Amino acid sequence: MNDAAVRVLIADDQQLVRAGLRMILEAQPDITVVAQAADGEEALRLVRRHRPDVVLMDIRMPGMDGLEATRRIVEQPAGSVDGAAPRVVILTTFDLDEYVYAALQLGACGFLLKDVSPERLVGAVRTVMAGDALLAPAIIRRLVERYARTDAPPPAAAQALGVLTARETEVFRLVARAMSNAEVAEALVVSEATVKTHVAGILAKLGLHNRAQAVVVAYESGLLRAGGAPTPPIAGG
Repeated sequence: MNDAAVRVLIADDQQLVRAGLRMILEAQPDITVVAQAADGEEALRLVRRHRPDVVLMDIRMPGMDGLEATRRIVEQPAGSVDGAAPRVVILTTFDLDEYVYAALQLGACGFLLKDVSPERLVGAVRTVMAGDALLAPAIIRRLVERYARTDAPPPAAAQALGVLTARETEVFRLVARAMSNAEVAEALVVSEATVKTHVAGILAKLGLHNRAQAVVVAYESGLLRAGGAPTPPIAGG
């Protein structure tokens, strides 16, 4: 086993799906599948035992489903080898499943359709390891328009948007549009390292686990509006 390889755990109740994903991933020299689980409870046990970097999580499984398993995994103080909670990627048959949106709210990094190509599957694992979210802008808009409760009282994280500086708010808007660090850096004419520093600070200030949660908060707070123009800038120090 390559000690530097990305460690992946696959959680799906279909054995053929697990076998297929494993075969694709283990063909890569920089990815290792450390465990497979058939339900959420087994996934939790195996996360604690093997400390993966990435978890590919099905939602509809017997017993504990993928939503509850995602919530518990994301909230674990130290799951992966690098001391952070594993990055959870949702596996789904439908790209507009309400459960996908719920999973993003709970801290999943993004989602993949089960008929994803081998190249996209491998790319997705590498993408979340780099700290980016697996959310195409068009998919974000569709999910938000269908499931986001923009008329409801904003969550605590959204109420805290005022603590962001003007520059952090600018970065936050671009991240919420599913732009990568490199794309944000190009748009703002700054270094990618500077963007990474801003993103880390934003997530910490808002108590968010990852960029996908930032996207959800941006829309649900009204900072961005699906199908319309963004709201005016939030005052920040």
